[in-house]
Amino acid sequence: MTAEALPQRLKAALADIVTPAYVADEVLLRRNMATAARVRAESGCRILLATKAFALPAVFLLMRDTLDGTTASGLYEARLGHETFGKEVHAYSPAHTEKDLRELLKIADHIYFNSVSQIKRFLPMVRAAGPEKKVGIRVNPGYSNATVGGDLYNPCAPNSRFGVARDELDQLPWDDIDILHVHALCESLHDGSAALIRHVGEKLGAYVKRVKTVNFGGGHFINKPGYDVEVLIQAIKEFRDAHKVDVVLEPGGGLVYDTGYLVATVCDILRNGKDIAILDASASCHMPDVLEVPYTPPVVGAAEPGVHPHDYILGGNTCMTGDVIGSYSFPQPLKVGDKIVFADMMQYSFVKNNSFNGTPLPDLGVLREDGRYEVVRRFTYDDFRNRLGR
Repeated sequence: MTAEALPQRLKAALADIVTPAYVADEVLLRRNMATAARVRAESGCRILLATKAFALPAVFLLMRDTLDGTTASGLYEARLGHETFGKEVHAYSPAHTEKDLRELLKIADHIYFNSVSQIKRFLPMVRAAGPEKKVGIRVNPGYSNATVGGDLYNPCAPNSRFGVARDELDQLPWDDIDILHVHALCESLHDGSAALIRHVGEKLGAYVKRVKTVNFGGGHFINKPGYDVEVLIQAIKEFRDAHKVDVVLEPGGGLVYDTGYLVATVCDILRNGKDIAILDASASCHMPDVLEVPYTPPVVGAAEPGVHPHDYILGGNTCMTGDVIGSYSFPQPLKVGDKIVFADMMQYSFVKNNSFNGTPLPDLGVLREDGRYEVVRRFTYDDFRNRLGR
């Protein structure tokens, strides 16, 4: 990103932002919802928000006008979707427990299983909960174009925990299954989305005919530059026409790509072979995917080393040696007190953060469409202390 890419509304609000802070931008979020609305309207599919990637109730009202509901990877996410988003609630787990499933059945209307044994064990419980409850099974389609993070983020990697393998599909009680679910993508462009849809039609067509709905999971990065949504729309329409089923997508990061920021402040500058700026934001604590994927997040107004005159390593303020966000160049020298704005910080950030070293969690804020900056949650020592027990 460039300095000019920083919205004027955010420039005006920067002085009021106490750092560190995650800042969701309503204007950018509405832009992304328009893409989802087009896909939904023109293809006839339903679109769910995967709360594992983004869960900020303060903007759910904006999102729920476009989306059909939420999908959860655990009981607490499902409860959050039910209580704060509404509409459909889909819930999946690699292995449901009887205790959690009893609670899920009170709030979720679509329950997905991961194995032959799980669905056979718990199907009677779901059916006893009422005819409105839909049963889904996750299948490993044997296809993925997931390249980000290697096998760490490839749902179909060898010996994957996820989904019923092809050689076990005939053991499933298909007469009692409403939804066939496949999740095989990660940050995929349109070619990956369309290829997955074609693959399921060609390789799993006999099983598609046994269900009413096919859920193509997440990883469809519909708002990423270069994603041709027309290709996705056409692939869904062709699949629906050929197989006479409903189609569901459940993107997370793809819905909130580039819709917000992590704002940090320079706390100190030191030199050890290179200039190093210590921030009050941390890769380890506040943007864990920087280390896990790994990747280097964009900084507004900065570029790769050597592009601008002043190079810096940006590091976090923890005792972890590897708490390094990345290397950047800036047009002007950094100084203590400068604010650093990391872009694309809504997906898989605050939902995964932690307070290692007792590092304070960033504020959760929203930059409203009228330019107001609103803090919706500020964390304190009590939040750190209470999760450690008495």
